[in-house]
Amino acid sequence: MSRPVDVSIVTSGHDVADARLHRLCGALLRRGLSVEVLGLGEASDGPDGVLLTTSPRPGFASRAVLAVRYSARARGRVLLTLDPDALVAARVVGTLRHRRVVADVHEDYARLVQDRDWPLGVTALGARVVVAAAMRAARTSALTLVSDDHVPPLQARERFILRNEADGHLVGGPGPHGDAPRACYVGDVRPSRGLFTMLEAVAASPPWTLDVVGPVRSSDRAEIDRRCSEPDLVGRVTWHGRQPPARAWSVVEGSWVGFALLDDTPAFRDALPSKVYEYLAKGVLPVVSDLPRQAQLLREVGAGVVVRDAEDAASALRAYASDPQRRRAEMQAAVSWTRQREDASSAYDRAAARVEAVLARD
Repeated sequence: MSRPVDVSIVTSGHDVADARLHRLCGALLRRGLSVEVLGLGEASDGPDGVLLTTSPRPGFASRAVLAVRYSARARGRVLLTLDPDALVAARVVGTLRHRRVVADVHEDYARLVQDRDWPLGVTALGARVVVAAAMRAARTSALTLVSDDHVPPLQARERFILRNEADGHLVGGPGPHGDAPRACYVGDVRPSRGLFTMLEAVAASPPWTLDVVGPVRSSDRAEIDRRCSEPDLVGRVTWHGRQPPARAWSVVEGSWVGFALLDDTPAFRDALPSKVYEYLAKGVLPVVSDLPRQAQLLREVGAGVVVRDAEDAASALRAYASDPQRRRAEMQAAVSWTRQREDASSAYDRAAARVEAVLARD
């Protein structure tokens, strides 16, 4: 007899290495729930202790088909979704098969559509239609998780704010800075998230090196290769590709600073990326763009630097390299701030308890 499944996490757009997916799975498993994940990528990158089904990343048109197929195949008594198209499909399947749905809305989907360089025409229209349908579904799901106060839907049947804070189970504790000045970046790698800004900052700040952990778009590879082959950067940037969370943070162990250089776009203006919390937890000093929420957080912590552009970021790197006393003091402030807060994993544990309560309604 096949193992019963309490929760199926269904995603047609997220790799099984995704950090939020790992944090959710860990919290659900700590509640004693059985979990399966149906997502993208390599099964070896998925969370431990769950049943895994993976698929190669589909094109935009194929995502909807995969969302329906995964939702129909899912065996969980509760379907937890991570994407707009998966949410729409899961609500249909859930209604037909009498299964409850939990919507994890970890981004403002409508603003995100505005940010992306969608082709004009049918694709852009299709994205807006799916997002509108997903927001209607999220408002009426059994439980709706949102990543911040301002993330829609602002009203739902049961709404729980699950911020993208660090999970010590995955990130690990702080470690000493290495002997050589070293920067890191963990996350999606694209120009709107500071790709070329951080390359220019490192280029202007020898002997700093940079480790980049995350997927790179094929459309950016030619420009990356060209820039990194120039004399001021050659041999100073290492690309690690997508990694599951625990492996990603082991790769960047010992880094002095971590970049979070978001463009000022509708989707990013009020964002607080999980990597900023994770850098702080590791004692890695964040170098962030001048956006309100990020700047406010660093002022509260007393660690890290807010910058306007690559020149500013380069100045910050040089300042840290020349002042080890300041670097140590800010590292201590980051670690102390993290420890003074409520256990970072507890928000995920409370969310898992809400999911367990949804199961109990059957």
